[in-house]
Amino acid sequence: MSQRTKSNKAKRGRWFTYLWILCLAVAIFLLIYFEQTSLLYILATLGVTVLLVVVATADLGQSEKSSEGPALSSDTLSLQSAAKPRK
Repeated sequence: MSQRTKSNKAKRGRWFTYLWILCLAVAIFLLIYFEQTSLLYILATLGVTVLLVVVATADLGQSEKSSEGPALSSDTLSLQSAAKPRK
């Protein structure tokens, strides 16, 4: 894929995101303006629930690096060597 195609897709996705944000902001403003707080509470609760389910089901631990085993950083290795008793 060329660099131009990637750039155009990113711009389209960005504008689509901005459109979603604008629509949701208008919807929330209208709910507050017309004093529909009960509906706003229900939508907020459902939104947080969906977010928690997405995070809970995300496969954060499985990546290409973790398939080889746990990778230890240099800080971890230096702490482990410092914690070993010397003979």
